[in-house]
Amino acid sequence: MAVLFEIEHATTYRYANPVTFSTHHAMFLPRPAARGQLVDWSVSTSLPSKVHWVSDPLGNNVAVMEFSDPGKELTFTFRFRLMHFGAKGIEEFPLEPRAEEVPVQYTPDEWTDLVVHMRPHAEDPDGSVAAWAKSFAADNRGRTTDVLRGMLDVFRDSFSYNAREAEGTQSPGETLRSKSGTCRDYAWLMIEALRRLGFASRFVSGYIYDSALDGGEAGMVGSGATHAWLQVFLPGAGWTHYDPTNRINAGFDLIPVAVARHPGQAVPLAGSWFGGAQDYLDMSVNVAVRKLGNFAEPSAG
Repeated sequence: MAVLFEIEHATTYRYANPVTFSTHHAMFLPRPAARGQLVDWSVSTSLPSKVHWVSDPLGNNVAVMEFSDPGKELTFTFRFRLMHFGAKGIEEFPLEPRAEEVPVQYTPDEWTDLVVHMRPHAEDPDGSVAAWAKSFAADNRGRTTDVLRGMLDVFRDSFSYNAREAEGTQSPGETLRSKSGTCRDYAWLMIEALRRLGFASRFVSGYIYDSALDGGEAGMVGSGATHAWLQVFLPGAGWTHYDPTNRINAGFDLIPVAVARHPGQAVPLAGSWFGGAQDYLDMSVNVAVRKLGNFAEPSAG
């Protein structure tokens, strides 16, 4: 089954007096993937802007917007339509024997390509993240699928989702101590824990498809905003999606936009403004997902 849907992502900044703006960078276009096909897309701003596109070192699509006029309000509106392919409920995937147990055995070529995603990025001064990671694999060993599912279960059973207005991502240690955070915090903790067990893991930012749009039950956390999760490289399966916020793997519901070694490389919208210290008033973000229809997938051959 294929689902055609439209996403509109609008961000508005408001100021007490006219301010000027630096160049802004936005990541909102989904990455090319076997389970998705872009139909069309657009970017618009409430103030006049010049827009061009670049590809960053990780292959993410980035819209670059330049402004010359000042303003008291600036709205960015991103829209795209995507044909989304896949079948729900598939959680099992084949693994090569060398990936079935921790630590996963990567080949020399894989190691060369994956090492930047295997090396821990965040500091762990008290060793708490490493100790937490090892608790899922006795003596640093265990079945890969059990370790991954065990982590997803702990997020579901022991952590509390806590949306906050402050930008940025908590350190993995802070998320572990408080046992709470946003989807970005959950993903970052799981990534850094898996790296300490020898897994190649990377951060993913994008959107989540809520099955309520297809007549299913509502309840997906993160469906009204940009969402974050992670991918783990498993020989035999490749880059595999894991969403600790919603305990999802296999990734049918997940629409990746940007991949990164750490969250700071996958900011949906980034830029600066110039004015008085008291000029900034507020920011609002609205993400709307509209299902446009179901279609049968074309047969192969």
